Amino acid sequence: MVNKDRLVKTFLDLAAINSPAKHEGAVADVLEAELKSLGFEVVRDNAGEKFGGDTGNVIGTKKGTIPGTPTLFSAHMDTVSSTENWGYKIEGDIIRSKGDTILAADDKCGIASILEAMRVIQEDNIPHADIQVVFSIGEEVGLCGAKFMDYSLITSKYAFVYDMGKPVGCVVVAAPSHDNILIKVHGKASHAGARPEDGINAIVVASNAISNMKIGRIDSETTANIGVIEGGTARNIVPEYCEVKAEARSRNEDKLDVQVQHMVEAFHDAAADMGAGIDIEVNRSYHAYRLSENDEVVKIAVAAARKVGIEPKMHETGGGSDASVMNGKGIPTTVIGVGYDNAHSTEEYVSISDFVKSAEMAVAIVQVAAQ
Repeated sequence: MVNKDRLVKTFLDLAAINSPAKHEGAVADVLEAELKSLGFEVVRDNAGEKFGGDTGNVIGTKKGTIPGTPTLFSAHMDTVSSTENWGYKIEGDIIRSKGDTILAADDKCGIASILEAMRVIQEDNIPHADIQVVFSIGEEVGLCGAKFMDYSLITSKYAFVYDMGKPVGCVVVAAPSHDNILIKVHGKASHAGARPEDGINAIVVASNAISNMKIGRIDSETTANIGVIEGGTARNIVPEYCEVKAEARSRNEDKLDVQVQHMVEAFHDAAADMGAGIDIEVNRSYHAYRLSENDEVVKIAVAAARKVGIEPKMHETGGGSDASVMNGKGIPTTVIGVGYDNAHSTEEYVSISDFVKSAEMAVAIVQVAAQ
C-alpha cells in the first residue's frame, strides 16, 4: 500500500532541488538512480542538446511479469521558475510554499506519485505488464522535452501524464492548440521634446492595435493574451522599435485560426494608420487533442480511479502539457489530476490526502492495464 510519509518525503526531497528548465541535471541524476533501484532499465536521450539543456529526458523501462497493455507514466522535472531559497510549511493536510518561491508541486508531486506507485508495485509483488516511466525536461518552456524525445525508445500503447492539479484523479480529455505570436513594430525615432511630430511611436502603434483587439476569454474554447511588451530606449526619444509577445489558444483549431488572424490584422491596421513597419511571426507550438470515454486510455484511467474510490471527472483544459505532444505522436495520452492547486505562484499548495490518492490511482492504472 502507499506509504504516505515516504510519498511526502520524496516530494520534499525533490522539491528542494532547484531545477528550472534547462537545468534539470541534478534532479535527473536522483531519478535515474531511483528508477534503477526499482528494477528499471534507464536511458537518457539527447533532447536537452536540442534546446540548450544540461540533460535529456530520463526514460525507464520495466519488463512485465504478465501479459497486458504496456503503459507509460510521465511527469516533468523542470519548474516554472527558480526555487532558490525554497521552503515549505505543513498545516494539517496541506503542504504549502513558505511564500518566497513556488512550492514546485507542479510537477514534482507528479514525479513523487509515480515513484511511490512503482515502489508499491515492487514491494507488494503486484503483477504488471510492461511499464515505462518518462521524466521529461523543458516542459515549462514549450514542451521541449516531449517535442525532442527519442520516440524510438517508447514502446507503450498508452500514456498517463501526472501533471494536473485539482480535482485529484480527474481525467483530461481535451486540450487546445496553441499559437505563439511575435510582433515587431518598426517606427521612427525623434526627439520627444523638440520634434515629436517627426517620429513614429512604435509603442503607440502596438497600444492602438491592442486596444482594438479581443483579448482574454474569447469563448468557452478560446483564449488570447498579450504577455510581454518591450520597447523604447529613453523617456525623451520617440521609440522606433517595439516588440510584443502574444498567444492564442483554442480547443477548436478553426476558432484559433480566426482569433490569430484577428490579432494579426489589428497590428497591420495600426501600423498602416501611423506609417510604421511591422513583422509578425506565428508559430503553432502544439496541436489540440480530444479523447472520448470510449478511448481505451480513458477507460483505463476511469476504471483505476473508481478502483481507489474516486469518481473521476472528465476535464477539458485550456493549458498544454506533454500529453499534447504525445497525442500528436500517435500515443493516446491523458493527464491525471494529482491534487495540487495555485500552480505557478507562491500560493501553491498540495493536499496530502489527495496526493496519496493520486499515487494509489497510479498503482490501480498498472493493475487495470494488466487485465
